Amino acid sequence: MDPVIVAGAGPVGLTLALALARLDVPVVLLDETTGGDEPRLARTAVLRPDTAALLERLGCRATAGARPWTGWRTMRRRQLVRHVPLEPGPLFGAPPPAAHAPGNGDLRDGDDSEAPVSSPLHLPQHELTRALRAALAAIGDEDLVRIVPGTRIETVEQDARGVSVRTRGAQATWWRGSHLVGCDGPRSTVRKQLGVRFPGRTAVERHAVAALRAELPWPGEAVLHRSPPWRSIDAEVTARPLPHGVWRIDWLLPPGRDLVTPDALMVRVRDTLAGWCEETAIPYELLDTGVHTVHHRLARRWRVGRAFLAGDAAHLHGALGTQGLEEGLRDVGNLAWKLSLAWHHGASDALLDSYQAERRTAVAARLRTADQALPLVRAAGGWRAVRRTVLPGGTRGHDALLTDGHLGHGPLGAPPVYNRSPLTPAAPPEGSVTVGTPTGAPVADVRVTAPDGAVVRLRERLGRELLVVLVAPGTGVWDRRHWMRAGLMPRLAAAVSALPMRTELLVAEEYPGAPAHTVLLVRPDGHLAAALSGVRPAELYACADAARGGDTARGADTEQREQRDAEATARR
Repeated sequence: MDPVIVAGAGPVGLTLALALARLDVPVVLLDETTGGDEPRLARTAVLRPDTAALLERLGCRATAGARPWTGWRTMRRRQLVRHVPLEPGPLFGAPPPAAHAPGNGDLRDGDDSEAPVSSPLHLPQHELTRALRAALAAIGDEDLVRIVPGTRIETVEQDARGVSVRTRGAQATWWRGSHLVGCDGPRSTVRKQLGVRFPGRTAVERHAVAALRAELPWPGEAVLHRSPPWRSIDAEVTARPLPHGVWRIDWLLPPGRDLVTPDALMVRVRDTLAGWCEETAIPYELLDTGVHTVHHRLARRWRVGRAFLAGDAAHLHGALGTQGLEEGLRDVGNLAWKLSLAWHHGASDALLDSYQAERRTAVAARLRTADQALPLVRAAGGWRAVRRTVLPGGTRGHDALLTDGHLGHGPLGAPPVYNRSPLTPAAPPEGSVTVGTPTGAPVADVRVTAPDGAVVRLRERLGRELLVVLVAPGTGVWDRRHWMRAGLMPRLAAAVSALPMRTELLVAEEYPGAPAHTVLLVRPDGHLAAALSGVRPAELYACADAARGGDTARGADTEQREQRDAEATARR
């Protein structure tokens, strides 16, 4: 079968190529550049725990050099109005924070007494790209991953069997693929060739950016300072630490297209450092500068036949602390396992269509929240309207909304919940139970026992197949040699073996909100597909079949017969 063609070798395209290769799907990666990545410390990536775990699971070591923040400070004029303690998170050996229900994934009001939450990871984007390239190079199999540098797409054609792509540049030729994914940025050629519109708003925010080395009063802590009392500074400035004593500082610019001159930027740097450090001459080393313009756009379609859009080719956002790159990585987590299933076994249109249904809906909700909040958060005295419009029933102001956006919580930043996914049954199956994770939400990263007796984190087993997790308190004392024959395990193992998709069986001593003997069905991307009370082979089969999009080649009689066979196997 022909390889999957990925257009664009930015962080999203590289991550998708790596994810597909880990799933034994051959990839041709068309790279417009020659493979060199210009170091730019003013261009950075912020990774929340779910996207950082995705990269770690794929073997990308970008997170190894990142340093987590120890706290987040929100200030207004000269006063500290909020302090959020942060902890390193699972990648640095800390236990994962408690799971949040949707709508409650925001941070609680308070001060230093707030419960710690996991820190994002902040690193230069060129280091992330370099680490992804190194991970692809380490695969060492050109039949599995082929990177074609200096190549730009010119024509896209597709038929019932695959996609043909004509390129120009260093290797001008036709390429044949089973599928095509356009990760080629905001000016995506793939999107234009597919005839997909890209409506939205231009320049919703602009920031002057500087990367510098200096000693600030809050080592390791990120700062959001609103209405600072310095004449040269506009409405807002943020400072976020990077490794090696470097800080990225962003100044929100007033509306308009006025140029930010070097002299004006230097005044901002000096006044900001002097205001924070309460000294007139602060030593610093300026390393990089830039202007970051935020656009809000959303492609009308994310799938056209065998072609897909991901990352900046599909969506642009980034206002109020949201992270466009991170949503692109979530696109990868959602699409990779579906393309793998299609490539290895064939897949229904329902499964492939679910990529757009889930991801576009999630990003659209994020954009809608940001667009509603922007004029209110940026306007003086607008916080009450923000609470009414964006957070009905909430008691927080816009400072907390911005903090949530930066830290990955609440409507601006929390990982998406696919609560209306076409991959879940229309009605909850018989025996469904409510747990701390709603259906469609990312599962909590609890410790689980694998069939070989190894105790690992749940997120370490994601990516390749469905997971069935039995919540069984007391299993920690089971004899590892015999645990597959203990308790409910024989019946559950028989039910799992009859499922229509490869599935791994795991056991957890506990799971937030789950009673004993709860059976969780987890998708390869870590979202909860179902929670059932006890071993229910027919219901488990139906949920697993829905999670793979069903099989359009099968009739209802065939499906019913397979479910009966699964029940009979489990009884034996």
